[in-house]
Amino acid sequence: MRTVSVLHRTGQWCPGRRLDDVVAYDVRILPEYQVAGRPTVDRSYLLLDQGIQLTRPVAFDGPVEGWWYVDVVEIEHAASGLVVHDLYVDFLVPPGAERYHVLDLDELAEALGSGDITPVQGATALRRTQRFVDRHLRSIAEGSVAPPSEFPPAGIAALEPLPAFHD
Repeated sequence: MRTVSVLHRTGQWCPGRRLDDVVAYDVRILPEYQVAGRPTVDRSYLLLDQGIQLTRPVAFDGPVEGWWYVDVVEIEHAASGLVVHDLYVDFLVPPGAERYHVLDLDELAEALGSGDITPVQGATALRRTQRFVDRHLRSIAEGSVAPPSEFPPAGIAALEPLPAFHD
């Protein structure tokens, strides 16, 4: 297991740990998104080989408490650490992954139309979206998938119980 730093979209360099192709990192929640009485740090996971980031936000409560927020991302390897670039497509996945919600395809289309991302990045986002669904969210009833679906991905299991990375 190696120590890594990850640049989060909030501009924070976040401490983390890497095990094979999975990174766990802790990000301090900005004050405007904090919920009284709840933790102020989220743990996110990067699936480096899939271009996927998963977070179970501690600020989620009510009907979405315990749900996963999944981002399709591009991961840049920089001298200071890993830089995460959002590719706009997101998922909300409830415990048990019996269903899921795809979010922000309109934002992807707008980013493509405005030139904020390139056509290659847009195509990458769509490919990663489909692969994520096929690999982690399709049920056996929807037809065969290789490898079989698993959510949350098994690769994060060894990193979930680690203590907080912040001082």
